[in-house]
Amino acid sequence: MTLWLFLHIAGCVLFLGNIITAAFWKVRADLKGDPTEIHHTVKNVMLADYVFTLPGLLLLIISGVVMSVQAGYGMGGMSWLAVSLILFGITGILWAGILIPLQKGMIRLSLESIGGGVISDRYKRVSMYWAVGGTAATLLPVIILYLMISKPF
Repeated sequence: MTLWLFLHIAGCVLFLGNIITAAFWKVRADLKGDPTEIHHTVKNVMLADYVFTLPGLLLLIISGVVMSVQAGYGMGGMSWLAVSLILFGITGILWAGILIPLQKGMIRLSLESIGGGVISDRYKRVSMYWAVGGTAATLLPVIILYLMISKPF
């Protein structure tokens, strides 16, 4: 189980680490207001999702399933594992259904803003929605991390 636990923790580091640092760099770029820098940043946030977040997600799912089976955890009832899986599902829906489309929109809108030298109000609106959805999609895995470590019920 040690290898699986290592892979699970590595997946958590990749997953959580990337979503937190991506938000940091995007907020910094938005605060500067330079459309070119914002465009490069939002493109790299999307790239980092595919390079780090997605592999982290796969490591979490595969290692988590293997360890759950090995430990004999059942899916019945309301356990820390069931709550974690529900929260993980909500996170996935937020990421795939809301954040990725918003990121694609931010890439397009920031590119359009480069010519004028000023970031558009449409970009700012989409960015605000991304910040709200991204905050939820970041806090849920932090709660899952707590549940995974403490196993309170």
